[in-house]
Amino acid sequence: MAPSRRKLHETVEATLTPPNTLAASQVIARVLKAEGNNLYSVELPSGAKLLVELPARFRSTIWLKRGGFVVVDTQALAGRDNKLGGEITNVVRDERQWRKESYWPGEFAKRRAVEASGSDTSPLGKLPPSNEDDEERARKAEEELGESR
Repeated sequence: MAPSRRKLHETVEATLTPPNTLAASQVIARVLKAEGNNLYSVELPSGAKLLVELPARFRSTIWLKRGGFVVVDTQALAGRDNKLGGEITNVVRDERQWRKESYWPGEFAKRRAVEASGSDTSPLGKLPPSNEDDEERARKAEEELGESR
């Protein structure tokens, strides 16, 4: 049976606004991959990878995508003896608003497009060399070849 509309709207509203503070056991993580059966691989700001569970209140209501962010409670499943590292307690839907909060990790700072493209040696977005450059290179190569003979 599907959840009532009231519960659905409550869940959606709860994920829109970020909380004022996070608990000590809560951390923001990036979703890497859906593992199946409501299990997800996430990456913590420290670079560690965890397997976390999506609670029933989010199932069939909120969908997570790769590269999205979630709030993970690492102590929620501490009493269970399994390989789960935590439970998703909130889903970041309005990322812009969440990034303004003081607890947003610096490791997940948004990179600018120029920085993300790599170093200046990348030919992406650059013009090919002009004919003058080609002619100059050919002349230098001929001179070097003539000197070596």
